[in-house]
Amino acid sequence: MSGPERIARAITAHSRIVLVILLVSTALVGAGAPMVDDDSSLSQFETESEEAKALERIDGNFTSDQQENTTRVQVIARGDDVLTRESLLASLEFQQELRANESINATLAEEQPITGIENLVAITAIRTEDAQRVNETSARLEDGLNETAGLQRQYEQLNASLESGSINRSEYQPRAAELEGQFDVVSERSTRGLNETQTARYESALQQVREIESQRYEIESLSANPRENPDYQQLTADLEEAYRSGTAGVLQAEYAALESNDRPPLDEQIAAIEELDDAAFERTLERTLSTNDSEDNAALALLSASYEEGSTDAEARVTSVVQSTPDDGTGGVGGAVSDRIVDSQLQIRELATDYDDSYLVFGSGIITDEIDRSMADSLAIVGPLALLFVVIALLIAYRDPLDIVLGVAGIVAVLVWTFGFMGWTGIAFNQLFVAVPVLLIGLSIDYAIHVFMRHREQREADGAGGTVRGSMGIALAGVGTALVWVTATTVIGFLSNLVSPIGPIREFGIVSSVGIVTALIVFGALIPAAKVEIDEFLESRGIDRRKRAFGTGDGRFSDLLTVGSTAARRIPLVVFLVVALLTAGGVYGATQVDTSFQEEDFLADSPPSWTETLPGGMSPGEYHAKDDLEYVNQNFQREDQQAQILVEGTVTDPAVLEEIDDARNDAADSEIAYTLATNEADVQDPLTTMEGIAAQNESFNESFTAADTDDDGVPEQNVSALYDQLYEIDEDAANQVLYRSEGGAYESARLVVALGDATTSETTSEMRTIAGDIEDGSDGRWSAIATGDPIVNHIVEQDLLDTVLESLLITLVAVFLFLTGSYWVTGNSASLGAVTLLPVAFSVSWILGTMYLIGMPFNVLTGMITSLTVGLGVAYSIHVSARYTLELERQGNVWSALRTTVTGTGGALLGSAATTVGGFGTLAFAILPALRQFGIITALTITYAFLASVVVLPTLLVMWTRYFGPDVSFDTPGRRTGTSTASDGGTDADYQGGDEK
Repeated sequence: MSGPERIARAITAHSRIVLVILLVSTALVGAGAPMVDDDSSLSQFETESEEAKALERIDGNFTSDQQENTTRVQVIARGDDVLTRESLLASLEFQQELRANESINATLAEEQPITGIENLVAITAIRTEDAQRVNETSARLEDGLNETAGLQRQYEQLNASLESGSINRSEYQPRAAELEGQFDVVSERSTRGLNETQTARYESALQQVREIESQRYEIESLSANPRENPDYQQLTADLEEAYRSGTAGVLQAEYAALESNDRPPLDEQIAAIEELDDAAFERTLERTLSTNDSEDNAALALLSASYEEGSTDAEARVTSVVQSTPDDGTGGVGGAVSDRIVDSQLQIRELATDYDDSYLVFGSGIITDEIDRSMADSLAIVGPLALLFVVIALLIAYRDPLDIVLGVAGIVAVLVWTFGFMGWTGIAFNQLFVAVPVLLIGLSIDYAIHVFMRHREQREADGAGGTVRGSMGIALAGVGTALVWVTATTVIGFLSNLVSPIGPIREFGIVSSVGIVTALIVFGALIPAAKVEIDEFLESRGIDRRKRAFGTGDGRFSDLLTVGSTAARRIPLVVFLVVALLTAGGVYGATQVDTSFQEEDFLADSPPSWTETLPGGMSPGEYHAKDDLEYVNQNFQREDQQAQILVEGTVTDPAVLEEIDDARNDAADSEIAYTLATNEADVQDPLTTMEGIAAQNESFNESFTAADTDDDGVPEQNVSALYDQLYEIDEDAANQVLYRSEGGAYESARLVVALGDATTSETTSEMRTIAGDIEDGSDGRWSAIATGDPIVNHIVEQDLLDTVLESLLITLVAVFLFLTGSYWVTGNSASLGAVTLLPVAFSVSWILGTMYLIGMPFNVLTGMITSLTVGLGVAYSIHVSARYTLELERQGNVWSALRTTVTGTGGALLGSAATTVGGFGTLAFAILPALRQFGIITALTITYAFLASVVVLPTLLVMWTRYFGPDVSFDTPGRRTGTSTASDGGTDADYQGGDEK
């Protein structure tokens, strides 16, 4: 007795023990299912590339205190003109509402969390009014000092007249009293509105002016050239200092407030805009948007790309909301986002709907919410549809309610085992795993159909003397080897994804393999044991459980399934020619398939109208993120759409700045850079930062200019000292472009290029060229590497392509070795393994050619299609080859063996293919685009594999038999009567003369 026969007899003879053991195991393993977590972040797909590691160093070293552990929400106002007074006021009121919401306010960053043009216009109005008031006060104080100086001159002249005797004491006293009174009037008028401290300081300045003027007058009266007198010169300097003390000194706090970055409260900002008349509002808006003072105008960066410089009209503007994520590690859109951030961003979007203006709210939390919901909605739609389709298919194939129930119960058990395994091993559920239930449903029912159909065949062959238990034992022994081979080759196909550098793809391969092995256990032991017990129980009570196998007997299905055997006998050369042409076209198309790893692949489209008729539990929600993302990409600069160059080494070397300057110019001139409303490229590096600080700080400007010895805008000396001074003046700005270790050593610098409408391939190529130019001049003193999210995503795309090629090669080689070895061990020719695998190779080329024709790229799901095609497709070929060799040995005639194979096993294959195609086809109704693509292409894969196995493989098997197979008859068989026999060779069938039908 062979090994498969012993195992089959053990399962059927001890069916109750098998049931208990497997049901308990199902409960134990399934206990891990509730522990399955979910992860929808795109960062999980990043690989351990040098570029990804460089980006991690940038994120860790070049983040200021304000930006560390933060995420941004873009609130975009859209309309005919979003720069009207009413629109700006509405946005400020919206900000007030955000602040009033406790859960939203709790997430906002500490310093300036909300910034929009509405804030900048209001602050400009307030600062303008404050500056005007301060200037008026300063002018009044200066006038008071001038009047005091003039009055003191008069007082000194009066004193001189008294001393010279020009006037007497009686004339002097009233005039002196009058002057003192004028002093008091000037002081009182000038100090109006000042506080006590300011008044005291001003009066002190007035007194100093009087004393200094008195002394200056004395020198002037005694000297012909008083200006040459050193004492006079010192008194003049003292007078200037007294004036500064009496003006700028008195208004020191007011001037500091004008230069401060502290923002007025929102109610003051609202009041400031409301109080402006139309002309003043227009002037304030023009001043806010003006680039005269600075090319790097913050307001212009908040306007859409369509804004025309100098205009006071705009169709869109953005308000940036910065949220703190101290416990989340949240980065950009692709990073993991906490529920706290997701909930707050959803609330922001909800509040925005209450305003008349059209607001678009875009952020990582909203993206995460839509991805999570789309996964859940996809499962809610696809799961029931897949099960419904399977039930309908099984109704047609089984025509028996009990067998259908057993099949569905087996599917549930496989899913419980699979998700339990994920829970116990800590594998998170992500976008890829939405396909796992559908995959396992299709494969599980495939196993079920083969077992049940073979059992039915055997029961029919055994006749009235057969038993349920005996027929099941023979059926499992006959089909068991093929199922084990199918499982092994399918597992090989999925485990080939372990070579992928992308973690989720590796996990998908592992989980799918575990699910497939589980399907073999469940439908090779648990369900057969249950069927034996149930059928014996029913037949013991007089209920006949015999059913005819699907596809056997005469009929349209049988005629359809014999197309392959008929073609192999009559037109084999035509079959070869058609296959060769299709394969050649597929190979060409395979070289043209694109690769894609974009956020759009994971974002749901708006659900079609038919979904509105679905029951409440299946009806999907609304999805806007994909359209919003497209709008943001077209009109605004996103924080995660940046390419960067990390320079590490002796970054204090002046030559580094020379290289960075050249790199900045090259990047600005390239087509990948994002152009601001000023028509300037948005590029940031140590030089641009130092230039910006020099424009605002006089002392740094002096140092920067002194270090630039050849006036080319790049410092040639004292670079380290310049960096030190830069950190002292604006540490946050310096941290954006320089990394200084705790010991004070400057270890790296970076150049950041905001990207426009460029592909990841174009960006990667351009930035690598620029980085290479920087490194070429280093002589080993520094290194430069191009990185950033677009470049890392491009590497993921390349890794996907590598996964496609490597997994295909590994799968083909591994399956070839497995099949040839298995056939050789079982006494067949090893060459049969190559013949069995050849139709699968054809299917691979066909499916890749189809992907090219319909414009479907490789992504994280469709990138697994090659290994999946081999893994799934070889199952059909194995069943056909295994059945053919068994029938060939039993019947001794090629054509009879082929007909029995294609009508017996072919019928089971048709049923399993139909259910698998239908199961994967339901993914076409998924909300996620990548899942839809995966479902469509996998359904086509199954179709191609089935056609190749029942149409192409028969011709190949005939050729194999003729040249490598056993010595059998090629005579045309007689007309078949009765039902085809089981493939185990245990029963003979009668054939009579006549032509083959």
